Amino acid sequence: MKNEKDSCKEEVFNALYRDYAQSLRNFVFFKCTDSAQSHDITQEAFIKLWKNCAKVTPSKAKSFLYTVANNLFLNSVAHQKVVLNFRKTKGSGLDEQSPQFLLEEKEYGERLFKAIDNLTEMQRTAFLLSRVEGKKYKEIAEILNISEKAAGKRIHDAMEALRRQIDKI
Repeated sequence: MKNEKDSCKEEVFNALYRDYAQSLRNFVFFKCTDSAQSHDITQEAFIKLWKNCAKVTPSKAKSFLYTVANNLFLNSVAHQKVVLNFRKTKGSGLDEQSPQFLLEEKEYGERLFKAIDNLTEMQRTAFLLSRVEGKKYKEIAEILNISEKAAGKRIHDAMEALRRQIDKI
């Protein structure tokens, strides 16, 4: 029999929300300085807590929420950088290309973004930190609190998944 309360009980989950939602929202707001985004990330973190309530005890909930929120924030930053880089590339003389080339490029970009979205959260985070941020395995391991080997494995698995989803990426 468990000594701790069950996070899946509505009253326990509601208490966790009351205890941590505001401070978590502030934590994310200090990172992104966007009230709407900090609210969205906080809500997503609590959704993930609810989906994993059987695995996360109330005593571990705060750590889980902050880790999830931080990873969601890092994912959004990495995604924004990908979008920005894509826009820069798109505006750098590609307009002189044939309409067929531009259409294929647009379709490829859409397939790539969809494929990245289909990666697991941990694969996507490691992949984007590596490919967009240019971080080394050691830095990624420290950020994600995993070993260097695990970071490399996640990036490798992400690349394999992307290769399967997109022809000759």
